[in-house]
Amino acid sequence: MQRLRRLLGRRSTRLAEGCFVVEGTKVLGEALAAGARVESVYVDRSAGPEEEAVVARAADAGSRVFDLAPGVLERVAGTVTPQALLAVVATVDVPLEQIDVAGPALVVVCADVRDPGNAGTVLRSAEASGAAAVVFCEGSVDLYNPKTVRASAGAVFHVPVVAGPSPADALDALGGLGLRRLGTVARDGVAYTDTDLRGPTALVLGNEATGLPPSVEGHLDGLVTIPMAGRSESLNVGMAAAVLCFEAARQRRAPAALTHA
Repeated sequence: MQRLRRLLGRRSTRLAEGCFVVEGTKVLGEALAAGARVESVYVDRSAGPEEEAVVARAADAGSRVFDLAPGVLERVAGTVTPQALLAVVATVDVPLEQIDVAGPALVVVCADVRDPGNAGTVLRSAEASGAAAVVFCEGSVDLYNPKTVRASAGAVFHVPVVAGPSPADALDALGGLGLRRLGTVARDGVAYTDTDLRGPTALVLGNEATGLPPSVEGHLDGLVTIPMAGRSESLNVGMAAAVLCFEAARQRRAPAALTHA
């Protein structure tokens, strides 16, 4: 239980041990479906049939299973209403050079994205729209933060993820692989509907409050904006990622419909 608390609460522990905690049947089921290495599962003895079914799958895959007395997980989990099971899973990030950018790849780059909920939404949007990878640069929220993992709803296991490079190094590498690097800005960029997103593209998302970090200057090929018709100055990072990723997906499904460069 002490180890679970450390893995839930400390980024340094997750990094040192190369594993993290997932909560609930949905995310554990996605981990198993993706073939992630599930080291161990901790389940409340009062769990229902849904939990029992996914625990059986984990056991069949070689995971250790620990039955806990009612109330134990409540003292460990960081949520107000804890799930009936927790699992320890090996980290899934890959080196930047291993991502597949063949064809018109779309890569989402998080540069100083700090909110774990937004980060999870970025993962969900990228995975759902068919992105090739998501890069979490140095300075962004921990990819394996429990809130990020929960908000990803299992997408963290289904889209390749890269963790840790500096924004400049990541963008230089992606540029070297032939991707057009577009920074997202609240104003003064080209409207996303007027931007050709059909080719190999890296969408760079910045900090929720301050936008793109200065370190990306000189490493971008252009800027893109989501125009606002109402009083809001901008969308939050998670929503912006969804709009841009699905616009890229739309253009790639029907390239003839795009009449502007």
